[in-house]
Amino acid sequence: MNRSNVILTRRFTLLLLPLFVNLVQAAPRELPDFSRLVSQHGKAVVNISAIRDIKRPGFTSEPKNQTTPNEPPARDLGRRYFEESPESTDEKSLGSGFIISPDGYILTCAHVIENAREVLVRFTDRREFSARVVGSDRRSDVALIKIEASGLPTVKIGDAGKLRVGEWVLAIGSPFGFDSSATSGIISAKDRTLPDENYISFLQTDVPINPGNSGGPLFNLNGEVVGINSQIYSGTGGFMGLSFAIPIDAAMKIGSQLKSEGRVRRGWLGVSLQEVSRPLANAYGLHRPRGALVSDILANSPAAKSDLRAGDIVLEFEGRTINRSTDLPPLVGLSSPGTRAEFSVFRRNEGIQTVVVTLGELREEASDRPPARPERSEKISRFGLRLNEISSIQRKNLDIDHGVSVAGVEEGQARAAGLRPGDVILDVDGKRVSDISSFHRLMDHTPRGRAVVLRIRRGMGTLFLALNPAG
Repeated sequence: MNRSNVILTRRFTLLLLPLFVNLVQAAPRELPDFSRLVSQHGKAVVNISAIRDIKRPGFTSEPKNQTTPNEPPARDLGRRYFEESPESTDEKSLGSGFIISPDGYILTCAHVIENAREVLVRFTDRREFSARVVGSDRRSDVALIKIEASGLPTVKIGDAGKLRVGEWVLAIGSPFGFDSSATSGIISAKDRTLPDENYISFLQTDVPINPGNSGGPLFNLNGEVVGINSQIYSGTGGFMGLSFAIPIDAAMKIGSQLKSEGRVRRGWLGVSLQEVSRPLANAYGLHRPRGALVSDILANSPAAKSDLRAGDIVLEFEGRTINRSTDLPPLVGLSSPGTRAEFSVFRRNEGIQTVVVTLGELREEASDRPPARPERSEKISRFGLRLNEISSIQRKNLDIDHGVSVAGVEEGQARAAGLRPGDVILDVDGKRVSDISSFHRLMDHTPRGRAVVLRIRRGMGTLFLALNPAG
């Protein structure tokens, strides 16, 4: 290498050196420092103890076996820490909460204070207050309690809608009773619906959450509460990387109703919904599966009194996009009864329509009646179906007046479409099926190469399936 090249290389290295130093110095700044957030807002987070009366028949003076051979020490520590003496008739549950007003209103989870005889609130400075339950809503797992105090520190309320997946968040609570514990992580997903949780779309995080964190706040980096830590997904009872929080905007709406009325009044539409599968999307002419398919409309419901039809696919509710069937119930539920709600729906062969429904008020759901067992039939159709005429018992128990019963499903197009024994086929492409012969007649008139949409009664629910006669 000649001298000129050596000089040029040294100059280039000197030019890159400051840039390299800056990158090295900047790298640690990517990791957030939560210390200031904890010191500023941690005082508004409280520990909650709920005491319940329980019956303990057959007490014994022998000590309880605290451990099992394969039980980890940490789990045993938690059990010892909370377990009451055998003679006690009290059961204590521990959780967290946070103060939303200087005069003592506190948000927490409903399951923390459920059936409590006494609720105690403890601050970080060890002050304790007795609290009264203002209201509790099991459907959303939100509760509002009140202590008699003034000038209390409060949290700042944020906007969960502005959160981005991957954004840092911090939880403060009392896992296993250890007060003021802070854990951090990121937003893993938004609008997550869990089984049996139809009225809340949760925030999913990887923040370490354990028993005792329930009801505590989830903060963003601005020190604003964006959620209430509610539950975890776990096979062991401890944290496994999946935590779920109630978005703060929904929690505050529910808390406001609990404060003013002591209960929550939810909007009610009166429909059954199902997911839009790819075959159904193709049959409807949609470019991709999206929306919530109205599979059935309850008699005398708000939907029945509107222009909404079974078979409509709801694409928007009050201007908000519906991507999945689980997106719609939380939005309807958070709407006030009496709201004139605007739906944008996709109607087969008619395209996008606007439907306005005046929402009713949601009541407790009635239990479903068991479906009748269909009679066996040996008649086999070319779609792999064994069909039977519906019986008088099915007409009564399933509340139907037409259709054909699916007695069996062989290998073929019907099984691929999702039909099951016990289903009742009510309509083919919106046309009524009165008996087996009418079903085959309607199928014979289907244009070649085009899938048909079947309306099915399954138990006490109704759904749509796409059947391709060509296979």
